[in-house]
Amino acid sequence: MTLGTPEHASCSKDDGGRIGRIPVRNLWLLMLYASELFRDIENAKVAVEDNPDDIPDLVAEILCRQVERRIQRNLSYGYQSREAELNRVRGRINLLNTERRRLLDRGKVACRFDELTIDTARNRFVRSALENISKVVRRNGLARRCKALAASLRQMGVTGEQPGRGEVFIARFGRHDVDDQPMVAAAYLAFNLALPTEAEGSRQLPLPDREISWVRKLYEKGVAGFYDVVLSGKGWRVGSGKVIDWQIESKSPGIDRILPSMRTDIILDHSGTERRIVIDTKFNSVVTRGWYREESLRSGYVYQIYAYLRSQEGRGDLLAEKASGLLLHPSVGDMVNEAVMIQNHEIRFATVDLAASAKEIRGQLLQVLDFAI
Repeated sequence: MTLGTPEHASCSKDDGGRIGRIPVRNLWLLMLYASELFRDIENAKVAVEDNPDDIPDLVAEILCRQVERRIQRNLSYGYQSREAELNRVRGRINLLNTERRRLLDRGKVACRFDELTIDTARNRFVRSALENISKVVRRNGLARRCKALAASLRQMGVTGEQPGRGEVFIARFGRHDVDDQPMVAAAYLAFNLALPTEAEGSRQLPLPDREISWVRKLYEKGVAGFYDVVLSGKGWRVGSGKVIDWQIESKSPGIDRILPSMRTDIILDHSGTERRIVIDTKFNSVVTRGWYREESLRSGYVYQIYAYLRSQEGRGDLLAEKASGLLLHPSVGDMVNEAVMIQNHEIRFATVDLAASAKEIRGQLLQVLDFAI
């Protein structure tokens, strides 16, 4: 397996900073590709690909700038549930605690109520991101700026503990808090950048399933984000996470409960050349040991991309009739770029070397599409 076994992936900082055999700096690059922030730093893209080690500093700069803007315009407030013993009724009375503590004898009552506060989960998440990214940035002045802004938030009343990921809804913004979106997006990216540096030591450590799952999803989103940034200005429409339907002619009553759906990772469309490329990213080796040979493509993946392509024919969509498929796997060292034409559809099996330089990764992601940009 080209990525190394997850059970013995290295989290060491002494080995150059790697997750498994993938350099941390390349994980940072994937995170930047996957984020909406990449579209806001058009003039910095070349510099980032020249030196991915600068990505934490770049993200920290963006985060600091966004936090400073929100502080100038006042941070968003939110309601937080509280319980307290009060001299008057506020919100709802907690009858059990009031009676158990004999509060009425002292002229008090136990209440549950919502209080408007600046100490929201989002603001605490942003403060924690500043504290975490300050440990990763290379420039001392920038690290001090991050710590100073985090201290300012604490002085303003953002004093609670770092929230869990489930408490921060980064995709839900209403009219009253839409201005928080760039700041929270930068905080989310800054927080992720700090994750690969949390473990120390030179021993081989078990890599948690959570982290492997995180890197797998990051790979998919990073590839989609890269193609969106690079190709969307060249006449291509980039879609991700699209569900496509089977061409069902008839069905039994219970089939909907058990028939699997089809969800593509990435679809690239170019109406000018009438070209469609359906990309499925897989976070494992492109080949495995076969019955009668040393290496063989994984049959399940071949059947999957074949079903994606053939199931969309005959619906009046010209791009679907000659669509090509790409199974894109990560690799560290062993490279594959092979193609086959099956029933008018080209299917390509390729790898991208996540241990290569940022410029080489960019070139490989474009090369596997088999056309000149």
